Amino acid sequence: MLTELERGTKLRNAFNKETFVFSGPVDDPSVARFEVILERGGSGGGNALLHVHPGADEHFAVKSGRIKIVVEGREQIVEAGGSAVVPRGKPHFFANAGDGAAELEIEFRPAQQQLRFFANFATLAVHRPEWFSSKGDPNFLAIALVLHTYRDHLYLAGPPIFLQKFIFAMLTPLARLRGYRMAIEPLREERQLAPSPAE
Repeated sequence: MLTELERGTKLRNAFNKETFVFSGPVDDPSVARFEVILERGGSGGGNALLHVHPGADEHFAVKSGRIKIVVEGREQIVEAGGSAVVPRGKPHFFANAGDGAAELEIEFRPAQQQLRFFANFATLAVHRPEWFSSKGDPNFLAIALVLHTYRDHLYLAGPPIFLQKFIFAMLTPLARLRGYRMAIEPLREERQLAPSPAE
């Protein structure tokens, strides 16, 4: 199983019919950038679960095909060559809205550790399919572990975030006891802040 994210990593989530291509810089603190290929009928955002990113704005740039982005209940169709931004904290999901594949580039600003977060879920979908339902929904204990480990990256829309944080923190030890593990761990803060060898 992939345990560290490398530039150029390509992962296909068969449940969501989406492929992540992590071609952008890894662990850049200012921007997380990766490409997504949505097959026909493919949906992003955890099988189109309505969710929020409380700490970062999400930028979409469509390279080919067309996608549907729903923000706070308002639907927007973005064609090839178009772009859209979902401000931090706004409930949203996105999906392929065309008859063929759609290719898009996604950026998070600031980066947080969104690259690692999405690579972790995609890696688990590939290597631990038994942790997902037939529709691609992760087991709730797996969700608790990942969302607690990557705090403030993504939450489900609806329930208050403070309540989700509490529940996920309480369930994480049980998740580990049941054998759930992270595929890709977040960077420790000292590694994030350490200067590169060129500096």
